[in-house]
Amino acid sequence: MTDHTTRLDHVVLWVADPVAAAAFYENAVGLEPLRLAEYADGKVSFPSVRVNDETILDLAPRSLAERMNMLPGAADSAGHPVNHVCLSLPSAGFDALRARLDERAVPLTDIGYGSYGARGEATRSFYFRDPDGNVIEVRHYG
Repeated sequence: MTDHTTRLDHVVLWVADPVAAAAFYENAVGLEPLRLAEYADGKVSFPSVRVNDETILDLAPRSLAERMNMLPGAADSAGHPVNHVCLSLPSAGFDALRARLDERAVPLTDIGYGSYGARGEATRSFYFRDPDGNVIEVRHYG
């Protein structure tokens, strides 16, 4: 890729079991797992799931938190989840994801309307927690 526009590359989520987390994100959320075999073989420190061609979520085991001292002050945030991550989907994908999560009895918030995000006001949005307590928002625009 030669386009040097600033983009979101990845977000690291702290998880208890990266393999179980990858299965949740694959089966319930519909994201493709990456590097699972390499993680299982001990070749990489964590697996990831692909959000789109340019963005992934890294599923870091909490055991890595103790190594987060490479940057002064970073150790204070190690192991703590971010406030939330927001996934933007087309309308049909939004509805399909909500149905998949509901089928799996994942607790969901009510649908919200008009919340502001990177592309302006979203038509609809909702929130859920993954099995490790990370909060995920899902929205669609227009």
